[in-house]
Amino acid sequence: MATSSSNPFGFALKGLRGRDGGNCGSYYSIPDLSDQRIDTLPYTIRVLLESAVRNCDEFQITKEDVEKIMSWEKTSLEQVEIPFKPSRVILQDFTGVPVLVDLASMRDAMSELGGNPDKINPMVPADLVIDHSVTANVVRSENAIQANMELEFERNRERFAFLKWGSSAFHNMLIIPPGSGIVHQVNLEYLARVVFNRDSLFYPDSVLGTDSHTTMINGLGVVGWGVGGIDAEAAMLGQPMSMVLPGVVGFKLHGTLRNGVTATDLVLTVTQMLRKHGVVGKFVEFYGRGMKELALADRATIANMAPEYGATVGFFPVDHITLEYLKMTGREDETVSTIEAYLRANKMFVDYNEPKIEPTYSSYIELDLGDVEPCISGPKRPHDRVTLKEMKADWHACLENKIGFKGYGVLKDLQDRVVKFNFHGQTAELKHGTVVIAAITSCTNTSNPTVMIASGLVAKKAHELGLEVKPWIKTSLAPGSGVVTKYLLRSGLLKYLSDLGFNLVGYGCTTCIGNSGDLDQIVADAITENDIIAAAVLSGNRNFEGRIHPLTQANYLASPPLVVVYALAGTVDINFEEEPIGTGKGNRPIFLRDIWPSTDEVSEIVHSNVLVDMFKSTYEAITKGNPMWNQLVVPTADVYSWDPNSTYIHHISPAGSIHKDSPAAKYLVGHSVKPGDFNSYGSRRGNYEVMMRGTFGNIRIVNKLLDGEPGPKTIHIPTREKLYVYDAAMRYKTNGQDTIVLAGSEYGTGSSRDWDAKGTMLLGIKAVIAKSFERIHRSNLVGMGVIPLCFKSGEDMDSIGLTGQEQYTIHLPSSVHEMQPGQDIVVTTSTRKSFTCTLRFDTEVELSYFDHAGILQYVMRKLINSAR
Repeated sequence: MATSSSNPFGFALKGLRGRDGGNCGSYYSIPDLSDQRIDTLPYTIRVLLESAVRNCDEFQITKEDVEKIMSWEKTSLEQVEIPFKPSRVILQDFTGVPVLVDLASMRDAMSELGGNPDKINPMVPADLVIDHSVTANVVRSENAIQANMELEFERNRERFAFLKWGSSAFHNMLIIPPGSGIVHQVNLEYLARVVFNRDSLFYPDSVLGTDSHTTMINGLGVVGWGVGGIDAEAAMLGQPMSMVLPGVVGFKLHGTLRNGVTATDLVLTVTQMLRKHGVVGKFVEFYGRGMKELALADRATIANMAPEYGATVGFFPVDHITLEYLKMTGREDETVSTIEAYLRANKMFVDYNEPKIEPTYSSYIELDLGDVEPCISGPKRPHDRVTLKEMKADWHACLENKIGFKGYGVLKDLQDRVVKFNFHGQTAELKHGTVVIAAITSCTNTSNPTVMIASGLVAKKAHELGLEVKPWIKTSLAPGSGVVTKYLLRSGLLKYLSDLGFNLVGYGCTTCIGNSGDLDQIVADAITENDIIAAAVLSGNRNFEGRIHPLTQANYLASPPLVVVYALAGTVDINFEEEPIGTGKGNRPIFLRDIWPSTDEVSEIVHSNVLVDMFKSTYEAITKGNPMWNQLVVPTADVYSWDPNSTYIHHISPAGSIHKDSPAAKYLVGHSVKPGDFNSYGSRRGNYEVMMRGTFGNIRIVNKLLDGEPGPKTIHIPTREKLYVYDAAMRYKTNGQDTIVLAGSEYGTGSSRDWDAKGTMLLGIKAVIAKSFERIHRSNLVGMGVIPLCFKSGEDMDSIGLTGQEQYTIHLPSSVHEMQPGQDIVVTTSTRKSFTCTLRFDTEVELSYFDHAGILQYVMRKLINSAR
């Protein structure tokens, strides 16, 4: 942070008066810049402006950068680059481990060069939450949560020990032990400051996180988004993030949700609307009178799914609803009063009872909340929304449609086939659309008391009417924090969820990230032997094929109460308006309307059972850990003692399970790891030997070199052998042959984009040529020194006539200093084809990273030079 003496905007530093009129500190006053343009800036841009003003040192951040932000209405149309320094960084368990591995490795390098390794520390506050500590392997057991925790410590003891070492070795870092909750819910309920008070200097909380759903915090009025671990490391080490000043889409809300419509229905509707509008690379800012009707948890649900609708953030400015939520979650009244005072003084607070100038936006979209209908999304993408009343027809269309995002290509005479099997002595049957996984999971919904209470009420009504869930359906309940358990217990609803098989399995990401655990082998065999398109229904945010479970080809996102309903129905092939969910007591047909709670019914239980003391007691104990964590014995040295035989932590990830025949599995077996202990790619993210073998390892990936055959293999062109991608890449590297990737739209979409980029580099891939890139993955490729190129609009590999079997020459300028962001690059092939691509180094800083062969090399050299 620039000192007031070196900051050209030092004149804007002034005292902050609290509610009692006393001086409680100082702040950089944006109004004191005396520029009318500020009055119409979107609130998100005001946060970027304040950060630039406060950190302006005429080196990393200049007056010209501040002027670019002030001129946002003009410069946002020009792909202008600005630097941004976040207030803090938040690390999620799996993505945080490689960050700490890299920092620990940098300490090694500093020590070897004769420097002080303790110089390598986060320069901004960093929080790490160990939240991927649930595999949901135990089904319908009252002891599921304890059994899962024991299993996770058995499998991940080495990784946990490394993190515990980091908690004491690194300064300015808080590590939340496993079993506490999902990172985004813990961030929302506990870690978020909204306004920072650092040595009596006040400034807005802003955050970069190593998980894409960091965006959830925007529901609390904190600007934050997901970046790759590579960018997070640079931010932690004091480097400004270079970004293109984004356009801001204004999303106007009015009206109110109809009775029985949930926040999940709303977010799936918003996701579809914004996908259609086109918001990739943009900020979305919500405003309008309808904001007064949205609880903070509902806002957080919408903000959470920004990656699914393609925006960088989905922001809700701070208002009185935000302040009330802060108080409800245990923040002190004095702290909340200071937050309000600061934001009002700096024109960052919305008061609907006062006249105000509406911000100007790049484009506009609006929604009457009364138009939102009950819905789910799927079967393969989160923005493919289907209303409940259309679901049965849509499912049958998906069966018949050719293979694609909305199709499976099932022959007509096989669509209604029923497969009967014996399930542990009970007659069972499967057909296309049979639900085999039903999971109440994910930060998107489990942080929202309204939908969680609604799921409990559905379970209660269903239980009382005599409905049951079939025993071959894998059900689970994985809240985002212990607060959820407390209010479900107090309301008496947890019992009914457990009675239906929704046992508490732990506090963390489960089915949504692929940690669903194995299906019963009898069910698994019935699916695979009969080519059944089985379904999973989950209250998550992503449903890409192969992500949830290898055997569920159809995956639908739904509200927690609808997850319970679909578990009871046992199929997605149902019209709830006309068909009963099942048969209850006295052979009475039970319909959805019989068990669905009203909005008032839910609200009454929420208000009487979700209490301030629950948040306070949960988070007062959160850093104390649990007995298993506390019993871990770790060294206290500044430099980590590496184990060369470790299969978890290794110098230097795809998420999901490790397939038994994959190169990663062969590597682990070679290191005496039993198949039952393979764990997931995410848990082994600290070991590059595992992770590069998992790159391009998705079982549903389609490689055109294999004529569209799904799976993690390719053709080794010189020999025409069909090999795993890793094995082919190693052959090319051994022979000194550089490789590239040709890809379609939104290349890199999914999880673990940082390790996808690291793995890409380690496999010897020098460039990726795609129609378009997912935002974080493109940035991560740059950070690893891989060249991202885009086909020109209207062109792709098919239109140009590329097969992927040619040799390619990418004609870059001879020096990085001759390169420009976004310039045209000519690519030629051995078959005499020539085409022009756009170089997706978007800023001068990114060119510098490429010049140093990657961002870590760039940062390390700066640190070493500064220490001399």
